[in-house]
Amino acid sequence: MIAESIGIGLGGLVLLLLWAIENQYRGRPGNQLSLKFEQWQGEFLAADHYQLVGEGVFVNETSTLEIMVPEVEVEVELLSKGSLEGVSWKTRVVPLHSDVPSRADDYWFAYIVKVGKQTRFKISVDITGPNLDRVQTAWIKVNYVTYGPEGRIPKTGHSVYSLQYPDGSELPAGREAEGARVFPIPTHILTDQDDPVAVVERYVLPHAQPGDMVTIGETPIALMQGRLRHPTTVKPGWVAKRICYYFLPTSSLATACGMQTLVDLVGPVRVVFAFVVGAIAKALLRKPGVFYQLAGEQARLIDDVTGTLPPFDQFIVLGPEKPEQVVAKIKEKTGLSAAIVDVNDLKAVKILAATPELSTELLTQALRSNPAGNADEQTPIVLIRPQG
Repeated sequence: MIAESIGIGLGGLVLLLLWAIENQYRGRPGNQLSLKFEQWQGEFLAADHYQLVGEGVFVNETSTLEIMVPEVEVEVELLSKGSLEGVSWKTRVVPLHSDVPSRADDYWFAYIVKVGKQTRFKISVDITGPNLDRVQTAWIKVNYVTYGPEGRIPKTGHSVYSLQYPDGSELPAGREAEGARVFPIPTHILTDQDDPVAVVERYVLPHAQPGDMVTIGETPIALMQGRLRHPTTVKPGWVAKRICYYFLPTSSLATACGMQTLVDLVGPVRVVFAFVVGAIAKALLRKPGVFYQLAGEQARLIDDVTGTLPPFDQFIVLGPEKPEQVVAKIKEKTGLSAAIVDVNDLKAVKILAATPELSTELLTQALRSNPAGNADEQTPIVLIRPQG
């Protein structure tokens, strides 16, 4: 009996110890090394030679752990209005460590990013060939390996850079809408290198008249805020894998990664609660849409893969952050009344944020025909000129 009691006691102690170790493990940060991009600049060195240069920054976000970076390489994908035949490109990665010089042969030697520290590296992309004026966008993919407490983990960071910009000196032809004339404004491919105010100043302000108002799509605003995730960085959990099956195939929440993005934003408890209550409301009360009301605004705004124009069709794009502050800043800096909107080809117009003086009725009427388009028109801004 004594031995049996001791055995049970030791077994319980072992289980308790294992539980404590597992609990502590789950709370550890692991290989938390983030990658950020800064200071992109591009220029034509010759008619057939374009050079793009930027910097990457590895940041160790842990408070107690060192993370090693044994491998870094760069891939580039170019998007063009025409064929890329005859166009070639070469990439180079140069370490800019503050404590160790780079090698002349460009070999990336394994480097330790110490606790709470960061290190930088330079990326250069040389593009050569004919008709480079057709090349619109460079999608830079940095493949790197983190080596630390969770072992060897391959990761990829993404940055998109626009190479071509519309002239913008002439106002495009407008079209009649109810109570207004609307002008879809073409821009370059908007990325996190852009600022909404600067974009309005560049493409809209030279053509604006007193009383004009400007609207920007919610997805372009989110892209400029860097609110996007590549599916390879999303790890679907139990909740996302199961609940996504109950959404229509056309929904951005109908995939495990799309649903997990929402779970990461609002938490699994809120998503499960919204799903259960929404299902009951739909089945018993014949009241659809309750899930989206309870899950929060982002549930409606997430665009899954294929939801926007290339190369962002490969990403999950979230809804914009603090849209009220964005329109207020546009108004302050440009004097134009502004709104951020979500419009589709089904004549549905949702106004996420607008400066106080704007008439929501006029906005809805003017945008009902979706003048910005839902394909790759590349006209994310609409100038609205009230008539009468």
